[in-house]
Amino acid sequence: MLRMSIDSIRVSPMNYQRVVILKENESDRYLPIWIGPAEADAIAVKLQDLSVPRPLTHDLLRTVIDTLGGSVVHILVSDLHNDTFYAKIVIEVNGENKEIDSRPSDAMALAVRAQVPIFAEESVMDKAGILLDKETGKPITPEREGEVGEPTGQVNEEELRRMSAFTDFINDLDLEGLGGEQQSR
Repeated sequence: MLRMSIDSIRVSPMNYQRVVILKENESDRYLPIWIGPAEADAIAVKLQDLSVPRPLTHDLLRTVIDTLGGSVVHILVSDLHNDTFYAKIVIEVNGENKEIDSRPSDAMALAVRAQVPIFAEESVMDKAGILLDKETGKPITPEREGEVGEPTGQVNEEELRRMSAFTDFINDLDLEGLGGEQQSR
């Protein structure tokens, strides 16, 4: 498991879709995860320390967990299949950890409320993690292993097809300043 932090929440200028950008704490790899507008707002409200007149769904979830004697330990972005991310919320109840299947967006909204760590599996970062060029802020095409074990710098057609949604979305984002000073959320 790799420790992650929420770097920013971005909006695509092309289709107004939201993406949360997680940054690996021990490297310069980023993990973009598309989320719905309600979940983006729920995460942003807490990150910006805004108050709302009534509890949001994720506030309610945290209250229920606490009231039933549990506590959120951490969340884990656990898998990626067919362009869909999966997550687990790890809750401690009576000295035992329970893993609850979740959408990453809901897990992150809960994590920021419970102030618990966010992790991602190495396999998820290998599939969808990106590096950014420090000068341009644009994604660097990952080098893949060639058939003889040498990096080729080429991405095969299947990988391009599989990652096209990621690539199109990332290329539409304004990532200038990412990795520098703290972004406004």
